[in-house]
Amino acid sequence: MNEAVKMLDDLGVEHEVKIISAHRSPHLLLRYVQQVEASGTEVIIAGAGGAAHLPGVIAALTPLPVIGVPIKSDALNGLDSLLSIVQMPSGVPVATVAINGAKNAGILATQVLSLKYPDLRERIKDFKAKLAHDIEAKNRM
Repeated sequence: MNEAVKMLDDLGVEHEVKIISAHRSPHLLLRYVQQVEASGTEVIIAGAGGAAHLPGVIAALTPLPVIGVPIKSDALNGLDSLLSIVQMPSGVPVATVAINGAKNAGILATQVLSLKYPDLRERIKDFKAKLAHDIEAKNRM
């Protein structure tokens, strides 16, 4: 999840980091979700491995968009996490990125926020232009 934090930092997005488990600290999770919308949070990125229920539980409890990051596990190389997050029931969507795709989660969260904040849209445009420039530069070698 460090890559999501780094991406949000690089793009200048305010954020907070919490460590909460849907299974080991369900009461803490419930308290967090009950106050998160009122705190001004607009998008949630939730990473989980194994059974990976955290993003889905958050999505069930809040109207905010939730981005799920499946974390690679030893048992099934993250496939268990991916399937747990991506296979949500109708009406409880979780936007899901690749296994260990925290960087893309940070980018996606910024893109969602850019719908409301034009300065973030410009930062995303600049970021994507740099990606294209870097590829073009590799072709000149």
